[in-house]
Amino acid sequence: MDEKQPPAGITVADWQATPKSVQQLVVGLLTTVDQLQQAVAQLREQVNKNSQNSSKPPSSDPPSVKRKPPKVKGQRQRGGQPGHQGKGRRLKPPDQVSRFVVSRPISCGACGTLLLGEDPEPSRHQVTELPRIEPEVVEYQVHCLRCQACGEPTRGHWPAEMPTGCLGPRLQAVTGYLSGRFGVSRRDTQELLATLFRVEVGLGTIPAQEQRLSQALAQPVEAAQTFVQQQPAVNVDETGWKEANQSGWLWVGSTPEVAVFLLRPSRGRQELTGLLGADYAGIVGSDRASAYNALPDQQRQLCWSHLRRDFQALVDRGGNSALVGRLLLAQVKLFFSLWHRVRDGTLTRQAFQEAMGPVRREVESLLQLSTLLVEHRQTQATCRNMLKHKTALWTFVDQEGIEPTNNAAEQALRRGVLWRKRSFGSQSETGSRFVERILTVVISLRRQQRDVLDFLTDACQALVSGIAPPSLLPAP
Repeated sequence: MDEKQPPAGITVADWQATPKSVQQLVVGLLTTVDQLQQAVAQLREQVNKNSQNSSKPPSSDPPSVKRKPPKVKGQRQRGGQPGHQGKGRRLKPPDQVSRFVVSRPISCGACGTLLLGEDPEPSRHQVTELPRIEPEVVEYQVHCLRCQACGEPTRGHWPAEMPTGCLGPRLQAVTGYLSGRFGVSRRDTQELLATLFRVEVGLGTIPAQEQRLSQALAQPVEAAQTFVQQQPAVNVDETGWKEANQSGWLWVGSTPEVAVFLLRPSRGRQELTGLLGADYAGIVGSDRASAYNALPDQQRQLCWSHLRRDFQALVDRGGNSALVGRLLLAQVKLFFSLWHRVRDGTLTRQAFQEAMGPVRREVESLLQLSTLLVEHRQTQATCRNMLKHKTALWTFVDQEGIEPTNNAAEQALRRGVLWRKRSFGSQSETGSRFVERILTVVISLRRQQRDVLDFLTDACQALVSGIAPPSLLPAP
């Protein structure tokens, strides 16, 4: 504040009559008050952050956060509606039935005459049951026989397909499948194997089998990473992770059919290079984390789900920021309605690009005006940063095959987040390798609608037999 100019509410004459020392004190106090007000505003905004105006997860929202009520499509009773065709369990064909229990009448219920013949269309009812599972225990024996002619002993050889451990390939796969797919803890896995499959294993056997499975998956996962690095577009995201109480980050590179996970010690650009390769030339969909600034804007697509939350933060900030935020959210709502029509085929891509022209100009104009007219410094910084990367806002408009959001990567990463919450991370480097490999396999196979357990079993068997493991890559 300038000491020569009187504060608000004080005349120039009164200010000039005020001693110099008092003027300096008043100016200092007013400056301090201004700084404190800005600090309070920043702290209040920090406290009020939630999943709707920041990247915080919905699970962290306090009870005070009110969610939008679900859309009511019409008043109707719960349950099946009149005219709705039911979807009951279909009867399996006879060749898929294990056994038949047939009930034939012997005599007529009216006169007692003996009944003969067959009913061509009997009433049918099928019951599916699980047999009691008894594990198959295979004992391998190697004999040593002494030659009757020369007296030399000769010992047989262990079969090439014999596992070196005490569990077979499918049981190894089931052990890893329970933790990697369903998040079952090791103690619960021990109990589940004993209860359902009547297999008694020691608690220390389970992590040992996970490492065997991890070894079996190393080559398919490496090939999957190479595949991702060759795709024209990849969505990337990361989340915090702990390895032996050391901070790290779980990264994911996501494509429509393959998702690759990597655990790395930092969130820096060198880890992005480790995931995608130094020469990656495709489009990267991501949030606005600084690690992605190493990429040219022509090679990026900023996530509009994150940007929409940033705009909501402007609305919650109040003042001129709120006005700008509401106008920006209106444009986001408009272009998402257009994008959904492109995806369902009701709007051609050319028509979409033409309709997006005014939207692009309006959004960029609002961001530019905010840097000039809005007094809030954080609002200015946010809008200035978006303008700095404005080319990366519209890559999905200019290039086909690019999504406007990073939702695919966030959805893939969600399974890793749940793993972290239940186990607090991994305890060793080998444990981290198992996490990234089993997550890569599970997410990729589910996207390709392939059987995860069969794949894991084949991989374990390939490791035992010394043959090539199955491939994670989609069928050509």
